[in-house]
Amino acid sequence: MTKEKLYELMKKAKTAFLSSVDGDGFPVTRAMLAPRKFDGNDIYFSTNTSSKKVAQFRENPKACVYFYERGRFKYQGITIKGTVEVCLDQPTKDEIWRFGDKLFYKQGVTDPDYAVLKFTGIEAEYYCDFKVETISLTE
Repeated sequence: MTKEKLYELMKKAKTAFLSSVDGDGFPVTRAMLAPRKFDGNDIYFSTNTSSKKVAQFRENPKACVYFYERGRFKYQGITIKGTVEVCLDQPTKDEIWRFGDKLFYKQGVTDPDYAVLKFTGIEAEYYCDFKVETISLTE
């Protein structure tokens, strides 16, 4: 599996599962809307600044994101280890913003409760047909 094919599979996903580490050292996983932007190893998500995950990433940036595609006869999954940066700068928020976001952030793109999570992948595990392949994303 090449990095390019991994990226193609990730871009098809309608949902991603993002994991953070809580204050007791336990992983916490939640479903996220599809990423807003892919830029090499960087994957951008929108979220609420007030969410627990933002506090957890500020405390410990280690993260994992999972994508999958389930076909009739084939299941493919990608687990990516990396780190998350909480982005509150206006240029990043402007770039990731979408028209429908006003439903969640009443004050619009400048809403203080609107944040962007920038996940930077380090290593991926690709699963398909009972086989696992590890792919470095930094090479």
